[in-house]
Amino acid sequence: MMNLAFSYLPLILLITLMVKKNPMPSSKALPFSAVVAYMVVLLVFKQDARLVNANVISGALLALTPLSIIAGAIFLFKCMEITGALAILRKALDGVSANPVAQLMIVGWAFMFLIEGASGFGTPAAIAAPILYSLGFPALRVALFCLVLNTIPVTFGAMGTPVWFGLSLLELPQQSVLEIAQQAALINTIAAPIIVILALRLVVSDTADIKKNLLFILLSTCACTLPYLGLSYFGVEFPSLLGGLIGLVITLLLAKYKVGIEATIQPAANRPVATEHPPKQTPEQTPENTVPLKTLIKAAFPLWGTVLLLVLTRLPELGLKALLQATEPALHISLGFLGTFHISTSLVASLTSILDTAVTWKHSVLYIPSIIPFAVTGSATLWLFRHSSAPNSLKTASQQTLARMRTPLFAMLGALVFVNMMMLGDSSGQNTAAVAQIGHHLAQITGANWTFFAPLLGALGSFFSGSATISNLTFAGIQTTIAEQLSLPLTTILALQSVGAAMGNMVCINNIVAVTAILGLQNRDGDILKSTSLILAVFAIVAGGMGVLLVRVGVGG
Repeated sequence: MMNLAFSYLPLILLITLMVKKNPMPSSKALPFSAVVAYMVVLLVFKQDARLVNANVISGALLALTPLSIIAGAIFLFKCMEITGALAILRKALDGVSANPVAQLMIVGWAFMFLIEGASGFGTPAAIAAPILYSLGFPALRVALFCLVLNTIPVTFGAMGTPVWFGLSLLELPQQSVLEIAQQAALINTIAAPIIVILALRLVVSDTADIKKNLLFILLSTCACTLPYLGLSYFGVEFPSLLGGLIGLVITLLLAKYKVGIEATIQPAANRPVATEHPPKQTPEQTPENTVPLKTLIKAAFPLWGTVLLLVLTRLPELGLKALLQATEPALHISLGFLGTFHISTSLVASLTSILDTAVTWKHSVLYIPSIIPFAVTGSATLWLFRHSSAPNSLKTASQQTLARMRTPLFAMLGALVFVNMMMLGDSSGQNTAAVAQIGHHLAQITGANWTFFAPLLGALGSFFSGSATISNLTFAGIQTTIAEQLSLPLTTILALQSVGAAMGNMVCINNIVAVTAILGLQNRDGDILKSTSLILAVFAIVAGGMGVLLVRVGVGG
């Protein structure tokens, strides 16, 4: 009982610090909670000191992944801003539709859906949030909107990774994996209209505006989710990618031809243009409300170039994915008791045998979406606009990026060490990880009603780790044990785990820190966590209710 109480302690402390009346910023709350978690595993759980410290080192190094992605996304945004590409895109999007609801659905729903299917890693919000911000939507509302909507496509994530890899330790038959995918997609498809409307309500202050455009909202939502559902019957790699692509094309056409949408030429009320530095007007921008196709293609290069590079480096059949992740041949350097450092010709860096333990760390420099595609696309954008941009644009973009990175640095270091401490256990079963103890305790409390609450365990995993894949790897085994003990259909319970792992993205501290850093928000992490938690509760009720219904009608038996 004491171990269970101490398992909850760091989590309760972190949430309390971030959502209390005068919240502590995540850059302080996360490191402080990480220290408390460190003391718990060392003094209460009595884990081996070398193993604990090795995980501290591993956690600090793991922070390089989200930090590099954040830096790359900020750099790309600054390049688009400095060159005036954002201003051209804003004008072009107004040409498609000046209706703010349409713009939100195009960029924050369909486009993010597509990017999630291509990349994952929090990339969708990193790209969509600054675009919406540049369109004049308030930064805080944009952060909330993107976090809430970057959930449903996450069930399949980048090329189906959360399913085929996240559930791989269970060694399930292929037919069972497909059944899990189908049920998860069905639950998300039913929940999607509710979640989309709640997300829009966070940005659109007048409910009447949502009612007037409700048909368009529902059509745009289904344009992504129905192909997504259909594709789940054939495999797990393409539901989010192709569903997002189909949905984006349909949403653009719906907006262009004003199908189910209120005709308006006015921008959203109370949304002043939010660019920090008004972009230099270029000769290519015409006074009319249209943008020449050649100019639009050029201005949109940061977006289509990014998507193209993501697809090229994520499709296994093309060979680039394996090349960028190759660990051999490599240079091996002994660092004494710290371990052995390896760097491959593909720039895959790793540290093995940290403090003479089995703990390792790996960072694929070229595969993580920071240099490729963000830095490459951003630099190419500066080159494309070299004749119309201010001198020293590269220096300016780099300096502004570094300035933005000060806040997330300590938050991410704290977050990843905190995660490692909470997930630290051993294979003997004598020292169960804190997250596993919390999961088993929640299952005991809910008992026979576990089906309704199963998504929350998946969400808990994403809250800690920032990854639906890691949530599935961590909790799929626990979900399986619970399903067997309670004689519940395994595929349905694992589908609920997958849905929960995706919806947990909206409350994940890593994602919150990342999107606030990209948008330049200061000390609003706690406010965001409170708002997204309310929508998470609604999502969990819908998903849990669907799970109960699926069990009652005998699906997944």
